[in-house]
Amino acid sequence: MSALRVFKFGGASVKSAEGIRNMAEIIRRQTSGNLVVVVSAIGKTTNALEEILSLYLAKSDEKANKLDQLKVFHTHIATELVGDSSSSHPLLAKVEQLFTELDEKMKFPPSGGYDYCYDQVVSYGELLSTTMVSFYLNQAGIRNRWIDIRKCLRSDTSYREGVVDFELSQYLCEKEFCFDSDHLFITQGFIAGTAEGTTTTLGREGSDYTAAVLANLLDATDVTIWKDVDGVLSADPKIFSNTCKLDFISYQEAIELAYCGAQVIHPKTIKPIQNKQIPLYVKSFINPEASGTTIGHSDVPLSLPPVLILKRNQALVSLTPHDFSFVIEESLSKIFAILYRHRVKVNLVQNSAISFTICVDDEHLRLPGAIEELQKTFTVRFNSNLELLTIRHYTSHVVDEMVGERIVYLQQRTRSNARFIMDARL
Repeated sequence: MSALRVFKFGGASVKSAEGIRNMAEIIRRQTSGNLVVVVSAIGKTTNALEEILSLYLAKSDEKANKLDQLKVFHTHIATELVGDSSSSHPLLAKVEQLFTELDEKMKFPPSGGYDYCYDQVVSYGELLSTTMVSFYLNQAGIRNRWIDIRKCLRSDTSYREGVVDFELSQYLCEKEFCFDSDHLFITQGFIAGTAEGTTTTLGREGSDYTAAVLANLLDATDVTIWKDVDGVLSADPKIFSNTCKLDFISYQEAIELAYCGAQVIHPKTIKPIQNKQIPLYVKSFINPEASGTTIGHSDVPLSLPPVLILKRNQALVSLTPHDFSFVIEESLSKIFAILYRHRVKVNLVQNSAISFTICVDDEHLRLPGAIEELQKTFTVRFNSNLELLTIRHYTSHVVDEMVGERIVYLQQRTRSNARFIMDARL
């Protein structure tokens, strides 16, 4: 089999007909070998579907208006791509069919809980985007085959956080991705399928992870994630000034950055490619000829500038046992079992003899239930509307510049990281 590459295009790259055409030209320049292209939902479609889901669960009449607006948005892009506004056009008919399916799902009372409903509704963003991209590429002379990834990636029923069964998924992928007859495949990121025939999602921004998993299962030579930035930067340019591009970082560094909250790479992405030593390239779809960033294996320490990562909408939760006992293994085990049960992700931990403090995402659907259960055993103190600033490879000068006179609720410093929990800037 010829060499296989995996490309991943995020929502920003396909947010318009012009964006999809630009994507097509990037793919067209991939002149040899086999290519699997993983595509996210168009633009802010995932956000729109989350809002529609909330309206559906609230039994709001506004749901129909929001769904119609989203259909008009997709239909407009499809019409621009094919140059035909007739409802009988194959692509427009397919878009209509997908929205009809989605609407039918929401005509029944919700069942299975929020996470289950989320995956059955929000997954339509990727089904729509890949249908439109695949059709346009074929029309533009770039022959491809559309794959329903739910038939290939098998996950458990942990809705919104599906856990992929790698062994079964490899068998299914090798059957579905037949490179003897086709050389370009278009498929969805973010979603997977269960043995029960339901849809799961792999965590917000999970399309990067999909690309990494497919690269692992199909033994790809490399993965390229196409972004609206030049590569992995030293900070988010929308938040911080004077950023610089990191030309090369190791797998280990990438995991550390992702864990701290860097938005360029999904946290779970690195493990599947590191396990097979597959390099990951982060490149700009705006300037595709630029070098971008390479993520790969390195045996030597890298000299990197300070990297700034800001996580907003954070909460600081401090726990003290009602009986004033030490916070030891038994208490810690109980705390983490409760957090795991409610699927609350911890971003920072600090403890003393009788107090245990965590910084978590202030997630309104999961955190309140965890707090309520924790209060049965612990006195809980809670601060919200906070920010978690991580300065990796910090210097005292950068710390002084970034933190200044702001009120710091908690700070931690290690050899490589300085982390500060502070009031959110207005």
